[in-house]
Amino acid sequence: MYPFPGIGFLSPSKPTPLTFSTGTDSARRGTSIPRAFRSLAFCLLVPAWIALSGCRTSAPSAPPTHAETASVKPGINAEYLKPNLDVSQWVERFEKEGREIYDHRERIVDAARIRPGSAVADIGCGTGLFTPMLAATTGPKGKVYAVDIVPDFLRLVGQRAAEAGQHHVQTVLCTDRSVELPPDSIDVAFICDVYHHFEFPQHSLASLHRALRRQGEVLLIDFKREPGVSSDWILNHVRAGQAQVTAEFEAAGFRKVEELPMLKDNYVLRFRKVAH
Repeated sequence: MYPFPGIGFLSPSKPTPLTFSTGTDSARRGTSIPRAFRSLAFCLLVPAWIALSGCRTSAPSAPPTHAETASVKPGINAEYLKPNLDVSQWVERFEKEGREIYDHRERIVDAARIRPGSAVADIGCGTGLFTPMLAATTGPKGKVYAVDIVPDFLRLVGQRAAEAGQHHVQTVLCTDRSVELPPDSIDVAFICDVYHHFEFPQHSLASLHRALRRQGEVLLIDFKREPGVSSDWILNHVRAGQAQVTAEFEAAGFRKVEELPMLKDNYVLRFRKVAH
């Protein structure tokens, strides 16, 4: 019988020499270990090693930090999605003098630095205040995606583009989680007074990051939200201020490269796509 601590006693069989190379003189000379012991040890140790390895590889991972399961502003788009939407009412509301972004629309488009022949996405185009201006800037060799969650708005934008002969304008129906644009399809994303309507901003920004080409840019215009300064309507309607919005973009793989102090009620920021 061959005693072995922790195993007990094994029935003897004809020993077969097995040489280990551990760097010691005795190991180099060889140590005889019974075949039965080696077989049993193999059967016991290998399954245990596999089980331990399985525990390491199958341990549940932490949930992704970008997981976003609930709307950050529930119902903010409900008014636009009513079946009896009166589009003309929103044209009058969006495209009128006295609204800051309407009064400064030409300066805002200039700030986007759009090159002829480039591809631009008008994210949340609404009734199309900026879409024809962006299309004129890209020229017929460029591309403008008019993106919105409201089908009635897109029908109006498409009709206006056709009447103006701007056949390089394409309407895109997005979702509350995605801009629904192909990967690497745009050079510039234009987002004007729309970001506070993103119900799932992390998902939407991730889709926007995919859609932008290398070194692509975002021109973001949104309401200043400053407690004690902003109106009650702004404080209730707009969920986040400039600092939080900037942090959300940076977390999504964008870098702020410029802030343009050109408006009173809105801030204007330029972001550039960087690798995650």
